[in-house]
Amino acid sequence: MRKATRLRFDGWIAGAGTASGTRMVLGHWERSPFGPFSDVMVERGDGTRLLLAPTEQTADFIGSIYSFDAVHVHPVAVEREDTHWSVTAGALFWHFTTGARGALGQLLRSVPATAATHPLWVRCVDLPARLLGLRTHGSVRAGRRQFYGARDLLPITEGEARWQGTDLGRIAAVEPPVRFGSASVPRRPALVRVSTTVELAGRTAGPTPCGGVR
Repeated sequence: MRKATRLRFDGWIAGAGTASGTRMVLGHWERSPFGPFSDVMVERGDGTRLLLAPTEQTADFIGSIYSFDAVHVHPVAVEREDTHWSVTAGALFWHFTTGARGALGQLLRSVPATAATHPLWVRCVDLPARLLGLRTHGSVRAGRRQFYGARDLLPITEGEARWQGTDLGRIAAVEPPVRFGSASVPRRPALVRVSTTVELAGRTAGPTPCGGVR
């Protein structure tokens, strides 16, 4: 069959909820087909799903994969100093601090990058990941597929967020789970180093040891 076209994004994903019910997912991409950029997906307490993206191009691409009720294009600025991250994106200001790496983070760091980012490995770790409420791969819109190769995990221990200047309350669990599509983040606020592969079209036939197709 026709070989798939794969696009790779390397960077970090941060996910956290707030006491007000707003949940936020930051994608901070150091390398991507669009160059370095950041975006934020926000689900408000009333269920409204928003995309905050820096350009029309990135907004169109992300919007072709995930589902949103509204898309806003404006600068998304991320400042990082050691364990402190600050995100400014339109109406959203979000600051968070990461804590010490736990056992799972140590385990993820021990897997060679070439293995951790390979779609076959990603499929194989999907089942144990689901026990944590996560998915490492799945079908997305327009017949595309996505694979998440996690390479590190740090807990978010402190944070604050404001929307249009209004305090969203203390940082809390991502509960209920966000509903953008196949993307998922840990229930507990966390920062994950990840290599994401988006498969645009086609596939090569044949079973894999972990099921599915290559």
